[in-house]
Amino acid sequence: VEGVSTGYTKKLEIVGVGYQAQLKKANTVALQVGYANQHVLEAPAGVSVTVPDATHITVKGADKQAVGQFAAEIRRVRPPEPYKGKGIRYEGEVVRRKAGKAFGSK
Repeated sequence: VEGVSTGYTKKLEIVGVGYQAQLKKANTVALQVGYANQHVLEAPAGVSVTVPDATHITVKGADKQAVGQFAAEIRRVRPPEPYKGKGIRYEGEVVRRKAGKAFGSK
């Protein structure tokens, strides 16, 4: 009975200059990730969101599917890209980096 006793947790981190997250209301996250406007996402019922600092987001809840789904929706706003590594990723996720144009010109 892990969901009821301890709950499930997904941690996300934001990588990029000027990229940040803010907690607007109780379970509403505003993301500034390089677009002209903020992306405001509201957590579903039973899922709580905390923002310990501007570059980390923690999603908690008793329902494993709902926690994972909402974490995936946050990540979908700006997934990590392979050239500079900027974007929203799960904590501990390794992003495979690619060589840019300079590599192909030699």
